[in-house]
Amino acid sequence: MRKLTRVDEIKELCKKFRIDLIELLHEKQTGHPGGSLSITEILTVLYFKEMNIDPQNPNWEDRDRLVLGKGHAAPMLYLNLAERGYFSKEELKNFRQINSSLQGHPTLKTPGVDAVTGPLGLGISVASGMAMGLKLDDKNEQRVYCILGDGEIQEGIVWEAAMGAAKHNLNNLICILDNNGVQLDGLTKDIMPLNNIRERWESFGWEVIDIDGHCIESIIKGLETAKNITNKPVLLNAETIKGKGICFMENKNIWHGKPIDAINYKEAMIQLKGEK
Repeated sequence: MRKLTRVDEIKELCKKFRIDLIELLHEKQTGHPGGSLSITEILTVLYFKEMNIDPQNPNWEDRDRLVLGKGHAAPMLYLNLAERGYFSKEELKNFRQINSSLQGHPTLKTPGVDAVTGPLGLGISVASGMAMGLKLDDKNEQRVYCILGDGEIQEGIVWEAAMGAAKHNLNNLICILDNNGVQLDGLTKDIMPLNNIRERWESFGWEVIDIDGHCIESIIKGLETAKNITNKPVLLNAETIKGKGICFMENKNIWHGKPIDAINYKEAMIQLKGEK
């Protein structure tokens, strides 16, 4: 599919992706619905409006890069890649199957995937290295985007990478924090509080921009503002809802990776399609 310029087109595609996600995860009885639903708009804006990429040439040297730090949200990444034309949609039927190119977390076997992720905290380190490499090669027009989970930034390696990125003035690195307040075992505020997100990242030398992670216009505006920051890396602090779009999944940690049974599938389809 081509790039999209109209907000209403992007919104319709997001609606489609939510339906496709639930159908896929119900069929396979595996995967991570909650965190995939919380970054639907973010990924869709990146792949269908923002990033300079070529699905017919996935390894194009002058492309923008994307690193999905919260690798468990791979199902939504795969839906975007397939729709964008990196591989056939038929391949989605092999999601999380033995020897499939679409594993539970991103691997380099998948066309369009720029980095292997899964161990939380690894993504921003890899993304920082990519951004530094582009600068060393004088590729100053390319950017690296990294999507982080809020539970993920409890990892110490995230802050080591954040320090390094600021020290090296990686203004070509834009991280997006999926700040939904929920992680695998509960609420982030109960497990390891993440108070003062803005102050924390600013103290490490980053520019912080607050956005609504489910509002297409807010995401686009945030990305445009980020691209005009020329002296430091940028964090888009995206307020999101885990399980967005399905009321019984929203803000519930049990839907981090719970299989979708027949009853839940039927109710989810009613909500997403508006049908009975």
